[in-house]
Amino acid sequence: MSLTPAHLLANAKTDLSFQRALYEDLHEHPELSGLERATSQKILGRLENLDCEIVQPIGGFGIVAVFRNGPGPTALFRADFDALPVKETTGVPYASTRVQARPDGSTVPVMHACGHDMHTTALLGACELLDDNRDSWSGTFLALFQPSEEIGTGADAMLADGLARRIPAPDVCFGQHIMPGRAGEVQTMPGGQLAAADSVTITITGRSAHGSMPHKAIDPTYVAAMVIIRLQGLVGREVDPNDFAVISVGKVHAGTTNNIIPDTAELTLNCRFYDDTVKRRVYSGIRRVVHAECEASGCPEPPRFEYFSHAELTDNSKEVFERVRPVFDAVFGPDSVDAERSTVSEDFSHIPRAFGAPYLFWLVGCTPREQWDAAVHGGTVDTDVPVNHMSTFLPDYEPTVSSATRAAAAAVLTYLGNHN
Repeated sequence: MSLTPAHLLANAKTDLSFQRALYEDLHEHPELSGLERATSQKILGRLENLDCEIVQPIGGFGIVAVFRNGPGPTALFRADFDALPVKETTGVPYASTRVQARPDGSTVPVMHACGHDMHTTALLGACELLDDNRDSWSGTFLALFQPSEEIGTGADAMLADGLARRIPAPDVCFGQHIMPGRAGEVQTMPGGQLAAADSVTITITGRSAHGSMPHKAIDPTYVAAMVIIRLQGLVGREVDPNDFAVISVGKVHAGTTNNIIPDTAELTLNCRFYDDTVKRRVYSGIRRVVHAECEASGCPEPPRFEYFSHAELTDNSKEVFERVRPVFDAVFGPDSVDAERSTVSEDFSHIPRAFGAPYLFWLVGCTPREQWDAAVHGGTVDTDVPVNHMSTFLPDYEPTVSSATRAAAAAVLTYLGNHN
């Protein structure tokens, strides 16, 4: 039977009623990056009812479901499933009250404050749709469930654990993320969709002394304060206003008590860019500024730099966008809209880069439409609309899960559908 993705999705009889209970269960029982054991078991529980080969574990708790359905191309779709150390304040009946222990013994509240529970629910729904409508497509569908996206290590861990030799090589890769916007709108664009990012820990070494004797010390806290101020000058005075760069100081740590000048201070930065030339220039500037401030204060050792939580630029393939966008237009009508580039970052693109495959990553709006429209009309989007990583972040379930599920299936069917 030859059906377009739009016709298939409009007429599919697949029962997706499981999604609501699954989503609420995932939301109520989140797990931190690297500790997603129970979440992975819930995913496996759904996949075991489907006609697929399950490859796991990969890179910790990573899972790939391989749906083989005769000759044809191979399409991969990725969803992440880790949560954040955030205390939820949404007040919904299925809100998380979980506190989870970290490997170092500390405990933190945990919440799905970024929507990964929705990503997982949508991809499992797409798996059901593809498995239930095998007469409408041909080829191989790879459903990849990735842990540890929030700390920027999950995709690389799966690749390091042999992902490329354990699954068929994809011809195209897809991913999506829910974001503030009119719930159910599917937002696509070619080119740079999400920024490249790195985190950097800088350790400044001084000389400790009693708080009453600052002249006996070399105060690393003072050096750190000067560095923080000067870092903003790199963006404000050394980056072309037509370009983009962000340097955020997310963590500052120095000392253990009130009356001792510490011997070290530590800064952790988060840096984001759309252009590698700008990134190289800014990183060179960061090192220059930090070394100069340490030398100016007479620090006994040079500063130390540790780079981590790396994410490449999410740079959508023009040819994939031009093929998928008309399908989204047919499926979603006026809810298929142009995306704007976002300053957030993702490690999704590490996977297609490793395979040399083109890819498309898009956004799905999740804010109740009345709330979004009122905020846009009133000019209060920045203050009245909860965003990812906030304790009040919660998608409008029905339109968001419907669009995210259908978008995942539609993109895959664009390449595997029998209409080709």
